[in-house]
Amino acid sequence: MSRTLVVILNWNGREHLRTFLSSVVRHTPAGVGIVVADNGSDDDSVAMLQRDFPTVGIVRLDRNYGFAEGYDRAIAQLDADYYVLLNSDVETPQGWCEPLVAALDADPRLGAVQPKMRSWLRPDYFEYAGACGGFLDRLGYPFCRGRMLSEVERDEGQYDTFRHCLWASGACMACRRELFTELGGFDGSFFAHMEEIDLCWRAQLAGFRIAVEPASVVYHLGGGTLPVGSPRKTYLNYRNNLAMLYKNLPAGQLWWILPLRMALDGLSALAYLITGREKLFGSVWRAHVDFYRQLPELRRKRAAVRSMTVGTPEGIYRGLMLWRFLTGRRTFGRLM
Repeated sequence: MSRTLVVILNWNGREHLRTFLSSVVRHTPAGVGIVVADNGSDDDSVAMLQRDFPTVGIVRLDRNYGFAEGYDRAIAQLDADYYVLLNSDVETPQGWCEPLVAALDADPRLGAVQPKMRSWLRPDYFEYAGACGGFLDRLGYPFCRGRMLSEVERDEGQYDTFRHCLWASGACMACRRELFTELGGFDGSFFAHMEEIDLCWRAQLAGFRIAVEPASVVYHLGGGTLPVGSPRKTYLNYRNNLAMLYKNLPAGQLWWILPLRMALDGLSALAYLITGREKLFGSVWRAHVDFYRQLPELRRKRAAVRSMTVGTPEGIYRGLMLWRFLTGRRTFGRLM
């Protein structure tokens, strides 16, 4: 039997752990370990875990390395065949873990798989960060089965089929050890946001497959670290999206997609400025400045990606999702 570990990254998340960890402990099958990787918290998260959840393992990191490098450092200290990366604000019902492990067992080339993700606040609806499998459009804008931009669908069973996709949500993603050992894990320079899309894209280029298994369902609160509209979140999303495109796009597409995306970023920054959101305008500006600063390192990373590229990724929509959305096609079913 494959050894599986559920790994929950925590940074000052005592209240999330108190609210959600009980369901993970109660509904994770016997033989699957649970570990909390603490990212240098300065609240009493670790003391609470030791007192109230004595069966849960703890990996202690010396400071906050962010989501990406935090997971990389934690997994380097753990030994398992499969890792289930789980946010601290996810509720797991009975039977949530088994279908994910079964999917990995069934296909040796399946690198990562996510469950169907519903909203903890609105349980009949999909959750924004992952919904029922992640995709990209031709210009690199992410969307999901069940979520297009800010439009989130009610879950009526319309996507209850196993499907290969481009990316699995980092809020709950089961992945095999080889995905980390062969690809070097997440790109730590991302810190947070879009690091799972980058990893899954690189994984597909390296010959792995990514999927969603709706037989598994979890409930995600979302927005626990950086809320929507946060200047920091805006900065990370814009900067990391450009870095991801630079690293992973084939040469024949990079030369025109990246400049077009940067121009569209400029238009959205202008919209922020016109509507009085000067901090968000500044976030986009800083994201572009820092992208240029990172170019020497990104060139090295791009060369590494191209050197191990053997596959063609699934889950990239060849049309323009934003245009379809603005013209009324606001669900995944009407787009694909």
